[in-house]
Amino acid sequence: MSAPATERDAVGVFSPGRARILARTLRRDRWWLAPLLTIAGLAAFVIYATIRSFVRTAYYSAEYHYLSPFYSPCLSESCVPGASHFGTPFPELPMWIPLAFLSLPFLLGFRLTCYYYRKAYYRSVWLSPPACAVAEPHSRYTGETRLPLIIQNSHRYFFYAAVIISVINTYDAVIAFHGADGGFGFGLGNVILVGNVLLLWTYTISCHSCRHVTGGRLKHFSKHPVRYRIWTQVSKLNTRHMQFAWITLGTLVLTDFYIMLVASDTISDLRFVG
Repeated sequence: MSAPATERDAVGVFSPGRARILARTLRRDRWWLAPLLTIAGLAAFVIYATIRSFVRTAYYSAEYHYLSPFYSPCLSESCVPGASHFGTPFPELPMWIPLAFLSLPFLLGFRLTCYYYRKAYYRSVWLSPPACAVAEPHSRYTGETRLPLIIQNSHRYFFYAAVIISVINTYDAVIAFHGADGGFGFGLGNVILVGNVLLLWTYTISCHSCRHVTGGRLKHFSKHPVRYRIWTQVSKLNTRHMQFAWITLGTLVLTDFYIMLVASDTISDLRFVG
């Protein structure tokens, strides 16, 4: 007769009726590699973005109107001249408040509650579970029904905020077509800014919430051909949501890093026109 079930035995892979295997897993492949790479990638972005959001240096090139996405919109009197594309309705801010304090919390909320990012950090950070057929270290699982995970249900609202911020980033990219003489100008920085914005839009509209907004409540697609067409296209993008999630982390860093180099006069912007 088997030994009585302990508290840990009561759930998950150790629950009664499951095979009594004490090993964490019988897998012989490097199952830990994917979670490790995920947490390394996310940690690298968080560290870089946090530092750049608070240093308040080399985030705007006055000559070409290049504004880093980590500082948009810049609405405080603490912003350098020209960086406030929508005015300065807020007074100077202490150093512990990022200049893009209106957008960064919503963008962080949008990313953290994203369906793909949930999968990524559930597996890599919380190890719930770390990989298929690998026992998780938690004795209980309550799902997204209690704090803090119940906040995940607010993803659709963060999506609406992300759309507004994407519009602002698009405006920043458009007015950056500014030459040194005040007229039209076009350089490598414009290519990077526009590319970043296009990929951010792709990531945003490939979101599961966007898919639900466009066609999730429809009962008869035939009665709503336009929305059905939009839903179809969003669904195609949705299959690449994971790739866009990672690509946009890279383009955000690339955009900010390039603007930092130009704004600090470390390099000169490669100009094609103006």
